Amino acid sequence: MATNPASETRRPRRTADEVNEEIRALWLRCGGRLSTEQRREYQRLVTEWAAAEAAGQPEGHGSPTRAA
Repeated sequence: MATNPASETRRPRRTADEVNEEIRALWLRCGGRLSTEQRREYQRLVTEWAAAEAAGQPEGHGSPTRAA
C-alpha cells in the first residue's frame, strides 16, 4: 500500500516508546523472521523511532528493542 506524504504530515507524532511498542509487536508477529514487506515496515518504524528520539519526545530511551 503506497503512503501519501500529505496524510503522513497530518498524523500526530508518536513518542519513541509508542513506536518501539509497534516494533516489538512486529517482531512478535513475524516470529523473528522478517519478510521483505515486514523488513520495509521495520525500517520505516526505526526511522520514525529515531526521529522521535531526535525530537526529544519523552520516555524514549536507548535503541529500539525487539522481542527475543
